[in-house]
Amino acid sequence: MDIESLIDKVISIEGGYSDHPADRGGPTRWGVTEAIARAHGYAGDMRHFPRVEAKAIYKRRYWHRPNFDQIAKLAPHIAAELFDTGINMGTGTASGFLQRCLNALNRNGRDYSDISIDRKIGEKTLAALDSLLRKRGSKGQFVLLKAIEALQGARYIKIAETRPANEAFLYGWLANRIG
Repeated sequence: MDIESLIDKVISIEGGYSDHPADRGGPTRWGVTEAIARAHGYAGDMRHFPRVEAKAIYKRRYWHRPNFDQIAKLAPHIAAELFDTGINMGTGTASGFLQRCLNALNRNGRDYSDISIDRKIGEKTLAALDSLLRKRGSKGQFVLLKAIEALQGARYIKIAETRPANEAFLYGWLANRIG
């Protein structure tokens, strides 16, 4: 599992150009919203937004900047999930899910201390993840993955309940983003 494969998978799910009336993100191509493309210097029509620029944004903004590349060194499946969740919900939300789950799985601090839910991957989050994996072995990564996906699924349901127009996307989110 490498970042190029993860990006290709996201792009295959997101598809080409879209401007769904219920999508608050507005025009998108390759899953990159117009606002994100503009923030990275693209000034053209989103119908023509180059795939190569989308890939560069994904790698920089959703892999390296939030330190998911550092997670990948310890737990590649967790890193892949955080990358995908970060794209769809924001990297802070994805990082917060990881931190919440790590705290919930530390057996009341017996395995490692609670960490701050600051929504940023730093040394303490990486150390907690390493401790969980050492304590729980290879199965620990997959239990942690289930916990993160549970939070993600619950958030998708809440988004659809809060804004009924998002029900148009709920099935796809659950089908393509969970599990």
